[in-house]
Amino acid sequence: MASVTGASVAMSSLSLKPTQAHRNKISCVNSVSLAFGGRGFPSLTMKPGSYRFKVSCAAKPETVDKVCGIVRKQLAIAEDVKLTGELKFAALGADSLDTVEIVMALEEAFDITVEEDSAAQITTVQEAADLIEDLVEKKA
Repeated sequence: MASVTGASVAMSSLSLKPTQAHRNKISCVNSVSLAFGGRGFPSLTMKPGSYRFKVSCAAKPETVDKVCGIVRKQLAIAEDVKLTGELKFAALGADSLDTVEIVMALEEAFDITVEEDSAAQITTVQEAADLIEDLVEKKA
């Protein structure tokens, strides 16, 4: 974690997720997350085979919580198991059919339609919440 200060806004943290790290040197960075005043803000992501960054805002905590509730119900996860946005569906024991059922439940709960190619890209709770907020915003 490193601190970064911008023009008139102080960013409290900068998180780099390297694909390869050798000692203290980062050779390839795929994702950069920024935080303002302790709140998540944009996430910069570099897609494989692309040299362009994509900027996206993190989903609201309420959306992440609602997605966690739906995932918990669909996968019959006990209440004592803590779910967070970083959890991968596969790590929770979901197979491809479970993931399709989760996406269908999310579509119903949020009254949205998720395109097949977008649904295939969802691997974590956070990615699902981010996509949902994007689709809800476009719908409004």
